[in-house]
Amino acid sequence: MTVPTTSVPHVLAALAGLPFAKGHGTGNDFVLVADPDGALHLGEAEAAALCDRHQGLGADGLIRAIRSRRLPEGEALLAEEPGAEWFMDYRNADGSLSEMCGNGVRVFVAFLLDAGLVELAPGEVLPIGTRAGVKRVERREDGFAVDMGPWTFIHPEHAAAEASDATVTAAGLDVARPGLSVSMGNPHTVVALAESSELAGLGLHTAPLVDPVPPHGTNVEFVVPSDPLVSAGVGSITMRVHERGVGETQSCGTGACAAAVAIRYWAGAGAPDRWAVGVPGGTVGVSFVPGPDGREHVELSGPAVIVAHGTLG
Repeated sequence: MTVPTTSVPHVLAALAGLPFAKGHGTGNDFVLVADPDGALHLGEAEAAALCDRHQGLGADGLIRAIRSRRLPEGEALLAEEPGAEWFMDYRNADGSLSEMCGNGVRVFVAFLLDAGLVELAPGEVLPIGTRAGVKRVERREDGFAVDMGPWTFIHPEHAAAEASDATVTAAGLDVARPGLSVSMGNPHTVVALAESSELAGLGLHTAPLVDPVPPHGTNVEFVVPSDPLVSAGVGSITMRVHERGVGETQSCGTGACAAAVAIRYWAGAGAPDRWAVGVPGGTVGVSFVPGPDGREHVELSGPAVIVAHGTLG
């Protein structure tokens, strides 16, 4: 939803006194609020107002830290993983609910540590409830690594036959380009570009048009493979992303995973399992690892920083 500009001050006034933090993962930024027992009403209008970059605090999304047992979707996950005490209740900048955010879940764990809500030593793993299932986050000396779970093609029959399943039109591209739709618990459509100049010339202030669009919309990643693609066993790509419900962001964790999935698939046999993904806000790591369920999982690693604390006036 879009909150009218004239309404933002009124929505924020109703939240006066609300403590918050601001954090980011490679430039993908979030407002974070601790609400352990679910006492706050933070719906679409409140999230959109808080994330408004002109009259609110400004962010790509709002993350509420709530105990899993306080939400129906979180309580259901406790049967799978009793240790998933905390649920990442995430809304995009327009207030819409989102299944997951790979950068957001790292920042979420950094926030839990910063707020004293959990303890986690380097090398230890914390299970986190999300609308895309339980995600396990490992603390590392230089940030966090997240088991993002298995990846899938949204339209596997098209991907297997044609290596693409959609066409994507975007400002700055002369013709529509083929794309491949990948699910990381949330939907993505990945487009490969040949030149860095094409990537730089994209106009992502407007949403790309994807045909056919997945049922719940899609994030769109535009990717340029490095030359050479692989160095010292690590693949390297650069991307920009337009996130549904947000617009262009400095980084997208699930998008980086989807981009690595698509480029690795297109590269064929012999493509590496480790990737460095450059985004406007920095670099994240993507690795393909055996999962405990026997399927191939994707691991996302990178920094997470809490940069400010405040109280809404």
